[in-house]
Amino acid sequence: MVDVRAAREVVDIITGGWRAQALYAAVKMGLPDHIEAGARSSAELAAVTGAEQEGIRRLMRLLVAMGVFAGSESRGYQNTPVSAAVREGPHSLRDMALLHGEEYYAAWGKAHHAIASLSSGFEEAYGTSFYAYLSQEPETARRFQHTMNSGNMFFDAVPEAFSFAGKHVVDVGGGGGHLLATILSATPDANGVLLDREHMLSRARAHLTAVLGELDRVNLVAGDMFESVPAGGDVYIYCRVLAGWEDAAVVRAFKACYRAMVGDSSRLLVIDRFVVDEGSTVLPALWDLHLLMTNGGRHRSRDNFVGLLDRAGFEVERDVQLPMETTALVARPRL
Repeated sequence: MVDVRAAREVVDIITGGWRAQALYAAVKMGLPDHIEAGARSSAELAAVTGAEQEGIRRLMRLLVAMGVFAGSESRGYQNTPVSAAVREGPHSLRDMALLHGEEYYAAWGKAHHAIASLSSGFEEAYGTSFYAYLSQEPETARRFQHTMNSGNMFFDAVPEAFSFAGKHVVDVGGGGGHLLATILSATPDANGVLLDREHMLSRARAHLTAVLGELDRVNLVAGDMFESVPAGGDVYIYCRVLAGWEDAAVVRAFKACYRAMVGDSSRLLVIDRFVVDEGSTVLPALWDLHLLMTNGGRHRSRDNFVGLLDRAGFEVERDVQLPMETTALVARPRL
């Protein structure tokens, strides 16, 4: 006898990619923005997008059923909070939907190869590494940075979890500057340094300037975190920058940090999502596999990080739980 409930769950799981692609198609055509601008029917949406009306009508039928949009063909379509989240705007998830619907979708199409060989699905799909591809495709690189920024929903909790008052903060691999801007905005007497590759500094400068105004409390430094980091910091932060690297490289990065510290009062913060083999929830397990698909990387367990910190001369002082199943490990130099 067929277990109908189990069969339905299988169908829901295996058609998840179809649902994602339906949302991607709507975002690609800008349907949420066109609806907000007044296009209410499939005919009007087809006219402004250049798509076939029947295709739009059938797509909207599904997306209304999914709760992405509200309304109907006869009554007109309206946005919901879901579709509003992918409209154009400073906090939009639009670039995330496009990146996941294109490059990431292609990488996950090579899931069997990636899992069987423990290598990047993206590289199998595109013939080059993910980061090499980003260096050649500026529009995809822009979407990737926006996607990373959109995933920073735990940033506001960081200044609440650790006291940065009066501290000199070094954000290692700080990317577009969002975390450092959040910390300095919440802590007026702190100052900071952002270390990253040269090509990232212009983006960081633009964001930090937009948030803080004058950059009198910020210094931007181009460099390689595996070789050296700016000396004299009270707090060194490694936020989601270690997943794509082998253990030996991570230890090298931590040792560079150890050398830069001026005393045992300095602290190192590792902010990441940790995996567990027993009783795992979906989010960390899913993103661990996503790292394999994109760059061949992985999320680490807490014990793995503790061991790597120990090899570099650190001991973990405490754990701080952050939103989105993210954890901050606070480590100090071992005496």
